[in-house]
Amino acid sequence: MTSRRQLLVVVGWMTGTLLSFSVMAIAVRELAGSLSILEILALRAFLGLLIILAIMAARPELRHTVKTHRFGLHLFRNAVHYGSQCLWAFSLLLLPLATVFALEFTMPAWTILLAPFFLGERMTPSRIGAVFFGIAGVLVIVRPGMDTFQPAALMVLAAAFGYAINIITTKKLTATDSTFAIVFWMNVIQLVLGAAFAGVSFVGKITWDLVPGILCIGTAGLFAHYCMTNAFRAGDASVVIPLDFMRIPLIAVVGWWLYGEALDVYVFAGAGLIITGILWNLRSETRRPAPVVNTAPQGAGSDPR
Repeated sequence: MTSRRQLLVVVGWMTGTLLSFSVMAIAVRELAGSLSILEILALRAFLGLLIILAIMAARPELRHTVKTHRFGLHLFRNAVHYGSQCLWAFSLLLLPLATVFALEFTMPAWTILLAPFFLGERMTPSRIGAVFFGIAGVLVIVRPGMDTFQPAALMVLAAAFGYAINIITTKKLTATDSTFAIVFWMNVIQLVLGAAFAGVSFVGKITWDLVPGILCIGTAGLFAHYCMTNAFRAGDASVVIPLDFMRIPLIAVVGWWLYGEALDVYVFAGAGLIITGILWNLRSETRRPAPVVNTAPQGAGSDPR
């Protein structure tokens, strides 16, 4: 049971998470007027790597933790993650923010579908239910075959599928590599990919008025995951995950306030179905008795942007 003090700590960390993801989305939109999506992602990886190198300079013992014997898996993971980020960032320019965030929550359903094949996890009624509700929620939001259908929504679904692959490969890497190594190689590889696709000549396009947005995109992602990790450390997943769903109404209000986006009832209805499936599975997982000897891989973690 979570005490009142623990709950306040969890709420505090999750508030930082929600605000960070929102800031990241807004920064992408604001910078897109002057920089391409590929250039924005290259800058994000560059700043992320600078922060990691600063941490390594302050704590030299961390240098030994970045060694890996699974560079091929790191390369595959980050190629998929980079492509997913591109799709996600492009979709922010084409769809209402709330639609993007709602469809992104299909990622747990994709992960559940992939886990039996790559992690050896078994399907349960609640996991099947989460997938069913996820598909139903997508159909409500996207409404294929109707005049309101937006093809750009398929980009978000593809990005969510890519994020699910990212989670599966991250889980496999945690068996041999440290968390710091995973984050280090993520920024190194994605910086190389970003520089290759965007080129380096865009550095001359950077002006002082773009610096605040660049700093936001570079730090918000790292801070979001730092806050979420501490939220999981302070409280149970059954407390943290429902708070994460507040991202949808929060970003809907932000989109309405800053960009005049309509508050679409279908987006909230579809998001409600997706969230229902995830909460059902989460409730079932927390009630399942733990085995005496656990030889199977644990479930994958959350959002990985």
